[in-house]
Amino acid sequence: MTTTDLLPALRAVLGADHVLAAPADMAGYAEDWRKRYRGVPRAVVLPGTTEQVAAVVRLCRDAGAAIVPQGGNTGLVGGATPDASGTQIVLALKRMRRVRSIDMADRVLVAEAGCVLAEAQRAARAAGLLLPLSLAAEGSATIGGVLSTNAGGTAVLRYGSARALCLGLEAVTAQGEIWRGLSTLRKDNTGYDLRDLLIGAEGTLGIITAASLMLYPQPAARRTAWVALADVAGAVALLNRARDALDADLTGFELISSACLQLVARHFPALHAPLPIDAAPWFVLLELSDSEDDAHAQARLETVLGAALEAGAALDCAVAASLAQADAMWAIREHIPLAQASEGLNIKHDIAVPVSRMAAFVADTATRLTQMMPQARLVIFGHLGDGNLHYNIQAPVQADADAFRAQHEHACNALLHAAAVRVGGSFSAEHGVGLLKTAELIHYKDPVALQMMRAVKRALDPQGLMNPGKVLPAAS
Repeated sequence: MTTTDLLPALRAVLGADHVLAAPADMAGYAEDWRKRYRGVPRAVVLPGTTEQVAAVVRLCRDAGAAIVPQGGNTGLVGGATPDASGTQIVLALKRMRRVRSIDMADRVLVAEAGCVLAEAQRAARAAGLLLPLSLAAEGSATIGGVLSTNAGGTAVLRYGSARALCLGLEAVTAQGEIWRGLSTLRKDNTGYDLRDLLIGAEGTLGIITAASLMLYPQPAARRTAWVALADVAGAVALLNRARDALDADLTGFELISSACLQLVARHFPALHAPLPIDAAPWFVLLELSDSEDDAHAQARLETVLGAALEAGAALDCAVAASLAQADAMWAIREHIPLAQASEGLNIKHDIAVPVSRMAAFVADTATRLTQMMPQARLVIFGHLGDGNLHYNIQAPVQADADAFRAQHEHACNALLHAAAVRVGGSFSAEHGVGLLKTAELIHYKDPVALQMMRAVKRALDPQGLMNPGKVLPAAS
Protein backbone atom coordinates (compact mmCIF):
# COMPACT_ATOMS: atom_id res chain seq x y z
CA MET A 1 0.00 0.00 0.00
CA THR A 2 1.25 3.48 -0.82
CA THR A 3 0.95 6.37 1.59
CA THR A 4 -1.51 7.96 -0.84
CA ASP A 5 -3.86 5.03 -0.36
CA LEU A 6 -3.71 5.08 3.44
CA LEU A 7 -6.38 7.63 4.32
CA PRO A 8 -9.02 6.21 1.94
CA ALA A 9 -8.31 2.75 3.36
CA LEU A 10 -8.64 4.04 6.94
CA ARG A 11 -11.97 5.71 6.06
CA ALA A 12 -13.21 2.45 4.58
CA VAL A 13 -12.46 0.63 7.85
CA LEU A 14 -13.57 3.28 10.37
CA GLY A 15 -16.02 5.47 8.47
CA ALA A 16 -15.21 8.96 7.24
CA ASP A 17 -16.40 10.60 10.49
CA HIS A 18 -13.70 8.77 12.46
CA VAL A 19 -10.74 9.77 10.31
CA LEU A 20 -9.86 13.42 10.96
CA ALA A 21 -7.53 15.16 8.53
CA ALA A 22 -8.45 18.85 8.70
CA PRO A 23 -5.99 20.88 10.84
CA ALA A 24 -8.79 22.39 12.92
CA ASP A 25 -10.20 18.94 13.71
CA MET A 26 -6.78 17.57 14.66
CA ALA A 27 -5.62 20.52 16.76
CA GLY A 28 -6.59 19.05 20.13
CA TYR A 29 -4.68 15.86 19.38
CA ALA A 30 -1.52 17.57 18.11
CA GLU A 31 -0.47 19.34 21.32
CA ASP A 32 0.40 17.94 24.73
CA TRP A 33 -1.29 18.98 27.98
CA ARG A 34 1.57 21.27 29.03
CA LYS A 35 1.56 22.93 25.58
CA ARG A 36 5.24 22.18 25.35
CA TYR A 37 5.13 19.92 22.29
CA ARG A 38 3.10 20.42 19.16
CA GLY A 39 3.16 18.14 16.14
CA VAL A 40 1.55 17.86 12.73
CA PRO A 41 -0.28 14.53 12.33
CA ARG A 42 -1.16 13.15 8.94
CA ALA A 43 -4.52 12.13 10.39
CA VAL A 44 -6.24 11.29 13.66
CA VAL A 45 -8.14 8.00 13.69
CA LEU A 46 -10.77 7.02 16.25
CA PRO A 47 -11.41 3.27 16.25
CA GLY A 48 -14.40 1.96 18.18
CA THR A 49 -13.33 -1.65 18.71
CA THR A 50 -10.19 -3.67 19.27
CA GLU A 51 -10.68 -5.24 15.85
CA GLN A 52 -10.68 -1.78 14.30
CA VAL A 53 -7.48 -0.91 16.16
CA ALA A 54 -5.87 -4.03 14.72
CA ALA A 55 -7.08 -3.14 11.22
CA VAL A 56 -5.65 0.38 11.54
CA VAL A 57 -2.28 -1.00 12.66
CA ARG A 58 -2.14 -3.40 9.72
CA LEU A 59 -2.93 -0.63 7.26
CA CYS A 60 -0.31 1.66 8.76
CA ARG A 61 2.23 -1.17 8.78
CA ASP A 62 1.64 -1.85 5.09
CA ALA A 63 1.99 1.87 4.28
CA GLY A 64 5.03 2.34 6.57
CA ALA A 65 3.21 4.99 8.59
CA ALA A 66 4.13 5.48 12.25
CA ILE A 67 1.39 5.36 14.90
CA VAL A 68 1.12 7.53 18.02
CA PRO A 69 -1.40 6.05 20.50
CA GLN A 70 -3.28 8.61 22.58
CA GLY A 71 -5.67 8.33 25.52
CA GLY A 72 -6.79 11.38 27.48
CA ASN A 73 -3.72 13.35 26.36
CA THR A 74 -2.93 14.32 29.95
CA GLY A 75 0.69 13.15 29.92
CA LEU A 76 3.47 15.45 31.11
CA VAL A 77 6.44 14.23 29.04
CA GLY A 78 5.17 14.48 25.46
CA GLY A 79 4.65 10.75 25.12
CA ALA A 80 1.40 11.00 23.15
CA THR A 81 2.30 13.87 20.82
CA PRO A 82 3.08 13.34 17.11
CA ASP A 83 6.18 14.79 15.52
CA ALA A 84 6.23 17.66 13.04
CA SER A 85 6.75 15.53 9.92
CA GLY A 86 3.08 15.39 8.93
CA THR A 87 3.41 11.63 8.36
CA GLN A 88 2.33 10.07 11.67
CA ILE A 89 -1.11 8.73 12.47
CA VAL A 90 -2.52 9.59 15.90
CA LEU A 91 -4.62 6.66 17.09
CA ALA A 92 -6.98 8.07 19.72
CA LEU A 93 -8.83 5.54 21.86
CA LYS A 94 -11.50 7.88 23.25
CA ARG A 95 -14.39 5.97 21.60
CA MET A 96 -13.36 2.75 23.37
CA ARG A 97 -14.59 3.77 26.80
CA ARG A 98 -16.82 0.95 28.05
CA VAL A 99 -16.57 -0.81 31.38
CA ARG A 100 -17.06 -4.27 29.97
CA SER A 101 -17.66 -6.18 33.18
CA ILE A 102 -17.29 -6.30 36.94
CA ASP A 103 -16.78 -9.71 38.51
CA MET A 104 -17.86 -9.56 42.14
CA ALA A 105 -16.35 -12.92 43.09
CA ASP A 106 -12.97 -12.28 41.52
CA ARG A 107 -13.18 -8.55 42.34
CA VAL A 108 -12.03 -7.56 38.89
CA LEU A 109 -13.16 -4.75 36.62
CA VAL A 110 -12.53 -4.98 32.88
CA ALA A 111 -12.45 -1.64 31.10
CA GLU A 112 -11.49 -0.50 27.64
CA ALA A 113 -8.43 1.64 27.14
CA GLY A 114 -10.38 4.83 26.43
CA CYS A 115 -12.43 4.56 29.62
CA VAL A 116 -11.77 7.63 31.76
CA LEU A 117 -10.31 6.63 35.12
CA ALA A 118 -13.01 8.48 37.09
CA GLU A 119 -15.71 6.59 35.17
CA ALA A 120 -14.10 3.27 36.07
CA GLN A 121 -13.90 4.40 39.71
CA ARG A 122 -17.61 5.25 39.66
CA ALA A 123 -18.50 1.87 38.18
CA ALA A 124 -16.56 0.11 40.90
CA ARG A 125 -18.18 2.27 43.58
CA ALA A 126 -21.65 1.51 42.22
CA ALA A 127 -20.84 -2.17 42.71
CA GLY A 128 -19.80 -1.50 46.31
CA LEU A 129 -16.09 -1.88 45.57
CA LEU A 130 -13.03 0.36 45.24
CA LEU A 131 -10.72 0.97 42.29
CA PRO A 132 -7.94 2.64 44.30
CA LEU A 133 -5.89 4.17 41.50
CA SER A 134 -6.34 7.93 41.97
CA LEU A 135 -4.56 10.93 40.49
CA ALA A 136 -5.21 14.59 39.81
CA ALA A 137 -6.04 14.00 36.12
CA GLU A 138 -8.47 11.15 36.78
CA GLY A 139 -11.35 13.13 35.26
CA SER A 140 -9.68 12.96 31.84
CA ALA A 141 -6.86 10.40 32.04
CA THR A 142 -7.79 7.04 30.53
CA ILE A 143 -7.13 3.46 31.58
CA GLY A 144 -4.86 2.86 28.61
CA GLY A 145 -2.87 5.99 29.32
CA VAL A 146 -2.34 5.35 33.02
CA LEU A 147 -1.18 1.82 32.26
CA SER A 148 1.07 2.90 29.40
CA THR A 149 2.87 5.27 31.77
CA ASN A 150 2.47 3.05 34.86
CA ALA A 151 0.90 5.99 36.66
CA GLY A 152 1.18 6.14 40.41
CA GLY A 153 -1.03 8.69 42.11
CA THR A 154 -1.95 9.28 45.70
CA ALA A 155 -2.68 5.73 46.92
CA VAL A 156 0.52 3.95 45.86
CA LEU A 157 1.57 3.68 49.50
CA ARG A 158 -1.25 1.19 50.14
CA TYR A 159 -2.24 -0.27 46.77
CA GLY A 160 0.74 0.18 44.46
CA SER A 161 1.01 1.81 41.05
CA ALA A 162 -1.07 1.02 37.97
CA ARG A 163 1.07 -2.04 37.23
CA ALA A 164 0.35 -3.51 40.66
CA LEU A 165 -3.41 -3.17 40.07
CA CYS A 166 -3.49 -4.78 36.62
CA LEU A 167 -4.09 -8.52 36.23
CA GLY A 168 -4.33 -8.74 32.46
CA LEU A 169 -4.36 -6.87 29.17
CA GLU A 170 -5.88 -6.95 25.76
CA ALA A 171 -3.51 -5.35 23.26
CA VAL A 172 -2.73 -4.98 19.58
CA THR A 173 0.81 -5.78 18.47
CA ALA A 174 2.89 -3.86 15.95
CA GLN A 175 1.91 -6.53 13.41
CA GLY A 176 -1.78 -5.83 13.93
CA GLU A 177 -2.48 -9.02 15.86
CA ILE A 178 -4.72 -9.05 18.94
CA TRP A 179 -3.32 -10.44 22.17
CA ARG A 180 -6.26 -11.47 24.34
CA GLY A 181 -4.67 -11.58 27.75
CA LEU A 182 -7.47 -10.32 29.98
CA SER A 183 -6.69 -12.67 32.83
CA THR A 184 -8.35 -12.39 36.21
CA LEU A 185 -5.81 -14.67 37.89
CA ARG A 186 -3.64 -13.53 40.77
CA LYS A 187 -1.15 -16.29 39.94
CA ASP A 188 -0.06 -17.30 36.45
CA ASN A 189 3.58 -18.38 36.21
CA THR A 190 3.70 -19.47 32.58
CA GLY A 191 6.64 -17.72 30.99
CA TYR A 192 7.53 -14.11 30.27
CA ASP A 193 5.27 -11.49 31.81
CA LEU A 194 4.02 -9.76 28.67
CA ARG A 195 1.55 -7.70 30.67
CA ASP A 196 4.28 -5.98 32.65
CA LEU A 197 6.29 -5.48 29.47
CA LEU A 198 3.53 -3.40 27.87
CA ILE A 199 2.69 -1.50 31.06
CA GLY A 200 4.98 1.52 31.25
CA ALA A 201 6.12 1.14 27.62
CA GLU A 202 4.25 4.30 26.55
CA GLY A 203 2.82 2.69 23.43
CA THR A 204 6.23 1.84 21.96
CA LEU A 205 5.69 -1.94 21.95
CA GLY A 206 1.96 -2.27 21.29
CA ILE A 207 -1.39 -0.62 21.90
CA ILE A 208 -3.33 -1.49 25.06
CA THR A 209 -7.04 -1.78 24.22
CA ALA A 210 -8.48 -3.11 27.50
CA ALA A 211 -7.37 -4.15 30.97
CA SER A 212 -8.56 -6.21 33.91
CA LEU A 213 -8.03 -4.30 37.14
CA MET A 214 -8.10 -5.40 40.75
CA LEU A 215 -10.86 -4.09 43.01
CA TYR A 216 -10.88 -3.82 46.79
CA PRO A 217 -13.54 -3.47 49.48
CA GLN A 218 -14.72 0.05 50.14
CA PRO A 219 -13.29 1.16 53.50
CA ALA A 220 -15.79 1.27 56.33
CA ALA A 221 -14.38 4.61 57.44
CA ARG A 222 -11.98 7.21 56.12
CA ARG A 223 -10.16 9.86 58.08
CA THR A 224 -8.11 12.67 56.58
CA ALA A 225 -5.80 15.12 58.32
CA TRP A 226 -3.79 18.21 57.37
CA VAL A 227 -0.61 18.63 59.43
CA ALA A 228 1.80 21.57 59.69
CA LEU A 229 5.50 20.72 59.98
CA ALA A 230 8.73 22.63 60.45
CA ASP A 231 10.76 20.67 57.89
CA VAL A 232 10.90 17.59 55.69
CA ALA A 233 12.67 15.64 58.41
CA GLY A 234 9.55 16.14 60.55
CA ALA A 235 7.38 14.86 57.71
CA VAL A 236 9.51 11.73 57.39
CA ALA A 237 9.31 11.19 61.14
CA LEU A 238 5.53 11.54 60.99
CA LEU A 239 5.40 9.08 58.11
CA ASN A 240 7.33 6.50 60.11
CA ARG A 241 5.12 7.08 63.14
CA ALA A 242 1.98 6.67 61.02
CA ARG A 243 3.31 3.53 59.37
CA ASP A 244 4.07 1.94 62.70
CA ALA A 245 0.62 2.70 64.08
CA LEU A 246 -1.59 2.31 61.01
CA ASP A 247 0.31 -0.21 58.88
CA ALA A 248 -1.48 -0.89 55.56
CA ASP A 249 -4.42 1.30 56.55
CA LEU A 250 -2.29 4.37 55.84
CA THR A 251 -3.47 4.94 52.27
CA GLY A 252 -2.14 8.41 51.48
CA PHE A 253 0.71 10.60 52.67
CA GLU A 254 1.33 13.74 50.60
CA LEU A 255 4.02 16.34 51.23
CA ILE A 256 3.13 19.94 50.29
CA SER A 257 5.30 23.03 50.57
CA SER A 258 3.83 26.40 51.51
CA ALA A 259 4.80 27.71 48.05
CA CYS A 260 2.27 25.28 46.57
CA LEU A 261 -0.49 26.66 48.77
CA GLN A 262 0.35 30.23 47.83
CA LEU A 263 -0.17 29.38 44.16
CA VAL A 264 -3.46 27.59 44.84
CA ALA A 265 -4.70 30.53 46.93
CA ARG A 266 -3.83 32.93 44.10
CA HIS A 267 -5.50 31.02 41.28
CA PHE A 268 -8.26 29.13 43.12
CA PRO A 269 -9.34 31.43 45.96
CA ALA A 270 -12.46 29.36 46.63
CA LEU A 271 -10.23 26.57 47.98
CA HIS A 272 -9.36 27.30 51.59
CA ALA A 273 -6.50 25.53 53.32
CA PRO A 274 -7.46 23.96 56.68
CA LEU A 275 -4.57 25.78 58.39
CA PRO A 276 -3.07 29.20 57.58
CA ILE A 277 -0.69 28.75 54.66
CA ASP A 278 1.98 30.76 56.47
CA ALA A 279 1.68 28.62 59.61
CA ALA A 280 4.58 26.42 58.52
CA PRO A 281 6.92 25.86 55.59
CA TRP A 282 5.66 22.31 55.06
CA PHE A 283 2.38 20.44 55.34
CA VAL A 284 1.33 16.83 55.08
CA LEU A 285 -2.01 15.52 53.88
CA LEU A 286 -2.52 12.02 55.22
CA GLU A 287 -5.38 9.58 54.98
CA LEU A 288 -6.40 6.51 56.94
CA SER A 289 -8.80 3.91 55.57
CA ASP A 290 -10.32 1.74 58.29
CA SER A 291 -12.14 -1.57 58.01
CA GLU A 292 -14.16 -1.17 61.24
CA ASP A 293 -16.03 2.10 61.81
CA ASP A 294 -15.72 5.86 62.18
CA ALA A 295 -15.00 5.77 65.90
CA HIS A 296 -12.20 3.25 65.47
CA ALA A 297 -10.66 5.26 62.63
CA GLN A 298 -10.90 8.51 64.58
CA ALA A 299 -9.27 7.01 67.66
CA ARG A 300 -6.36 5.58 65.67
CA LEU A 301 -5.71 8.85 63.85
CA GLU A 302 -5.93 10.90 67.04
CA THR A 303 -3.38 8.60 68.67
CA VAL A 304 -0.88 9.19 65.87
CA LEU A 305 -1.41 12.94 65.65
CA GLY A 306 -1.58 13.44 69.39
CA ALA A 307 1.76 11.71 69.88
CA ALA A 308 3.32 13.77 67.09
CA LEU A 309 2.06 17.04 68.56
CA GLU A 310 3.15 16.09 72.07
CA ALA A 311 6.64 15.18 70.85
CA GLY A 312 6.92 18.44 68.91
CA ALA A 313 7.18 16.56 65.62
CA ALA A 314 4.09 18.37 64.33
CA LEU A 315 3.24 22.04 64.80
CA ASP A 316 -0.52 21.89 64.29
CA CYS A 317 -3.13 19.76 62.60
CA ALA A 318 -6.69 19.78 61.33
CA VAL A 319 -8.78 16.63 60.99
CA ALA A 320 -11.63 16.53 58.48
CA ALA A 321 -14.97 16.27 60.27
CA SER A 322 -16.78 14.92 57.20
CA LEU A 323 -16.16 13.38 53.80
CA ALA A 324 -16.88 16.77 52.27
CA GLN A 325 -14.09 18.34 54.31
CA ALA A 326 -11.77 15.47 53.38
CA ASP A 327 -12.57 15.97 49.71
CA ALA A 328 -11.86 19.68 50.09
CA MET A 329 -8.42 18.89 51.50
CA TRP A 330 -7.67 16.62 48.57
CA ALA A 331 -8.96 19.23 46.14
CA ILE A 332 -6.23 21.61 47.33
CA ARG A 333 -3.59 18.98 46.65
CA GLU A 334 -5.04 18.15 43.23
CA HIS A 335 -5.18 21.79 42.15
CA ILE A 336 -1.47 22.41 42.65
CA PRO A 337 -0.54 21.40 39.04
CA LEU A 338 -3.44 23.49 37.71
CA ALA A 339 -2.30 26.48 39.75
CA GLN A 340 1.21 26.08 38.40
CA ALA A 341 -0.10 25.93 34.85
CA SER A 342 -2.12 29.10 35.45
CA GLU A 343 0.99 30.82 36.80
CA GLY A 344 2.93 30.00 33.62
CA LEU A 345 5.35 27.45 32.26
CA ASN A 346 7.63 25.98 34.90
CA ILE A 347 10.47 23.52 35.21
CA LYS A 348 8.93 20.19 36.23
CA HIS A 349 10.58 17.19 37.81
CA ASP A 350 9.11 13.82 38.73
CA ILE A 351 11.82 12.20 40.81
CA ALA A 352 12.04 9.26 43.17
CA VAL A 353 14.29 9.37 46.22
CA PRO A 354 14.58 6.83 49.06
CA VAL A 355 12.49 8.11 51.94
CA SER A 356 15.47 7.69 54.25
CA ARG A 357 17.41 10.23 52.15
CA MET A 358 14.54 12.62 51.48
CA ALA A 359 15.15 15.29 54.13
CA ALA A 360 18.84 15.67 53.30
CA PHE A 361 18.10 15.61 49.57
CA VAL A 362 15.54 18.41 49.75
CA ALA A 363 17.67 20.55 52.05
CA ASP A 364 20.77 20.16 49.87
CA THR A 365 19.11 20.72 46.52
CA ALA A 366 16.99 23.63 47.76
CA THR A 367 20.13 25.40 48.96
CA ARG A 368 21.93 24.83 45.66
CA LEU A 369 18.95 25.87 43.53
CA THR A 370 18.39 29.02 45.58
CA GLN A 371 22.04 29.95 45.11
CA MET A 372 21.65 29.40 41.37
CA MET A 373 18.31 31.27 41.08
CA PRO A 374 17.78 33.46 44.18
CA GLN A 375 14.23 34.62 43.33
CA ALA A 376 12.87 31.36 41.93
CA ARG A 377 10.02 29.63 43.74
CA LEU A 378 10.50 25.97 44.68
CA VAL A 379 7.09 24.35 44.34
CA ILE A 380 7.69 20.97 45.93
CA PHE A 381 4.94 18.44 46.54
CA GLY A 382 4.25 14.78 46.02
CA HIS A 383 3.83 11.31 47.36
CA LEU A 384 6.24 11.20 50.28
CA GLY A 385 4.97 7.77 51.31
CA ASP A 386 6.56 6.18 48.23
CA GLY A 387 9.42 8.64 47.83
CA ASN A 388 8.04 10.41 44.74
CA LEU A 389 8.47 14.20 44.63
CA HIS A 390 7.18 16.63 42.04
CA TYR A 391 10.04 19.04 42.53
CA ASN A 392 9.05 22.00 40.37
CA ILE A 393 10.65 25.40 39.91
CA GLN A 394 8.47 28.40 39.14
CA ALA A 395 9.85 31.63 37.72
CA PRO A 396 10.19 34.61 40.07
CA VAL A 397 7.02 36.63 40.50
CA GLN A 398 6.34 38.79 37.42
CA ALA A 399 9.28 37.28 35.53
CA ASP A 400 8.89 36.00 31.97
CA ALA A 401 8.13 32.31 32.58
CA ASP A 402 9.15 31.19 29.09
CA ALA A 403 12.48 32.99 29.25
CA PHE A 404 13.14 31.70 32.77
CA ARG A 405 12.51 28.12 31.73
CA ALA A 406 14.66 28.43 28.63
CA GLN A 407 17.53 29.90 30.63
CA HIS A 408 17.52 27.57 33.63
CA GLU A 409 15.89 24.26 32.68
CA HIS A 410 19.01 22.41 31.56
CA ALA A 411 20.99 23.34 34.69
CA CYS A 412 18.06 22.52 36.99
CA ASN A 413 17.54 19.15 35.34
CA ALA A 414 21.22 18.30 35.58
CA LEU A 415 21.37 19.27 39.25
CA LEU A 416 18.23 17.50 40.43
CA HIS A 417 18.49 14.36 38.30
CA ALA A 418 22.13 13.81 39.22
CA ALA A 419 21.35 14.41 42.90
CA ALA A 420 18.46 11.94 42.82
CA VAL A 421 20.48 9.22 41.09
CA ARG A 422 23.41 9.81 43.45
CA VAL A 423 21.28 8.87 46.48
CA GLY A 424 19.81 5.80 44.78
CA GLY A 425 16.80 7.51 43.19
CA SER A 426 15.41 8.02 39.70
CA PHE A 427 14.81 10.95 37.35
CA SER A 428 11.31 9.63 36.54
CA ALA A 429 9.01 8.14 39.13
CA GLU A 430 5.56 8.07 37.51
CA HIS A 431 5.32 10.43 34.54
CA GLY A 432 7.36 8.28 32.17
CA VAL A 433 10.08 9.21 29.70
CA GLY A 434 8.20 10.24 26.55
CA LEU A 435 10.03 12.84 24.48
CA LEU A 436 11.12 14.96 27.41
CA LYS A 437 13.52 12.59 29.14
CA THR A 438 15.06 10.39 26.45
CA ALA A 439 18.47 12.02 26.96
CA GLU A 440 18.27 11.31 30.70
CA LEU A 441 17.43 7.68 29.99
CA ILE A 442 20.49 7.32 27.79
CA HIS A 443 22.67 9.09 30.35
CA TYR A 444 21.52 7.37 33.53
CA LYS A 445 20.22 3.96 32.53
CA ASP A 446 22.53 0.99 32.94
CA PRO A 447 24.08 0.22 29.51
CA VAL A 448 23.12 -3.44 29.70
CA ALA A 449 19.54 -2.46 30.51
CA LEU A 450 19.52 -0.17 27.47
CA GLN A 451 20.74 -3.02 25.27
CA MET A 452 17.96 -5.25 26.56
CA MET A 453 15.35 -2.54 26.00
CA ARG A 454 16.53 -1.97 22.44
CA ALA A 455 16.44 -5.72 21.78
CA VAL A 456 12.85 -5.93 23.00
CA LYS A 457 11.87 -2.94 20.83
CA ARG A 458 13.47 -4.49 17.72
CA ALA A 459 11.80 -7.84 18.36
CA LEU A 460 8.29 -6.52 18.92
CA ASP A 461 8.37 -3.52 16.57
CA PRO A 462 10.91 -4.31 13.84
CA GLN A 463 9.69 -1.50 11.57
CA GLY A 464 9.92 1.05 14.38
CA LEU A 465 6.38 2.30 13.77
CA MET A 466 5.00 2.23 17.31
CA ASN A 467 5.32 5.70 18.85
CA PRO A 468 8.81 6.27 17.44
CA GLY A 469 11.17 8.61 19.24
CA LYS A 470 9.47 8.11 22.59
CA VAL A 471 11.30 6.49 25.54
CA LEU A 472 14.15 5.12 23.41
CA PRO A 473 15.54 7.39 20.70
CA ALA A 474 16.86 5.74 17.55
CA ALA A 475 20.26 4.15 18.11
CA SER A 476 23.09 6.31 16.85
